[in-house]
Amino acid sequence: MSTGFGIIGCGMIAKFHAKAIADIEGAQLVACYNRTEPKAKDLSAEFGGEVYTDLDAMLGRDDLDVVTICSPSGAHAEPCVAAAKAGKHVIVEKPLDVTLERCDAMIQACEAAGVKLATIFPSRFHKSCQLMKEAVDAGRFGQLALGDAYVKWFRTQEYYDSGAWRGTWELDGGGALMNQAIHSVDLLLWLMGPAVDVMAHTNTVAHERIEVEDVATATVRFANGALGVIEATTAGFPGSLKKIELTGSQGTAILEEEDIIKWQFAEETEQDEDLRKEMMGRNETGGGAADPAAIGHHAHAALFRDFLDAIENDRPPLIDGHEGRRSVELILAIYESAKSGSRVKLG
Repeated sequence: MSTGFGIIGCGMIAKFHAKAIADIEGAQLVACYNRTEPKAKDLSAEFGGEVYTDLDAMLGRDDLDVVTICSPSGAHAEPCVAAAKAGKHVIVEKPLDVTLERCDAMIQACEAAGVKLATIFPSRFHKSCQLMKEAVDAGRFGQLALGDAYVKWFRTQEYYDSGAWRGTWELDGGGALMNQAIHSVDLLLWLMGPAVDVMAHTNTVAHERIEVEDVATATVRFANGALGVIEATTAGFPGSLKKIELTGSQGTAILEEEDIIKWQFAEETEQDEDLRKEMMGRNETGGGAADPAAIGHHAHAALFRDFLDAIENDRPPLIDGHEGRRSVELILAIYESAKSGSRVKLG
């Protein structure tokens, strides 16, 4: 049985979605939509699919089962709601959208239509991240004390100048946090559990003609009593691989992109030394640290496979709309704290 995919928004990230679809047996890209025709034609020429500039016409296809949304971040809600009403399942690039109201509208529309909704956070499908999660769930860290995320990336001025939507509150939703570091924010919440409050500072130090931050720091308090730090920048030449650090009373683990560079527990298992050897040297790309196109598509493909399995077995995808909303909520709280100079509670 073939599953027909359509891509909405045919910019740079759409190619990674198309590559992921091509890797999945039984999946086929049948439609490419963009407001302007040239980008849709370019994507179609490389990966197949009929070209559309009329979204309703594309959504009317009987052989279209799933749409993936790759439009600018603040333009996710409208096509998502339209797709849900047309009975199509929806996968949305991160962030889910840029306000909680828009995120909630997307979740409600998909639930009302009885279609599945997933958010693109491919890092959760890396084996190293899943091993970290398993160790947390097994209690190997003891009492978690600190959970930290560091994203010290570099983006040129030309990157922000390359699209009118980049660096705007309306369509980018934020800067280094909402666009780049949101992957690490999602991982941190997945590993540490919900955050209860934040204190933050943001600034724009190295880029011109943008409304949003290119540097941010935040201290976070989690519901389990642990504390944490989030650091994010797009002004960090030459760009470093992102890190997640977990520290507890019985162990410490440090994740650098897909590598586990520290894995130390008070109670060692027979597998720990083998894991330390296996999980080093796995970074095949720059992780997007300096080049947004320097990422792989293998984790996208894993996420898409999970989504198709969720449809077949009528279960929630691993990263559904509610999961996608959590990182947006925390980042918006960080922005609010930076603006007000006060601690902001979540929930």
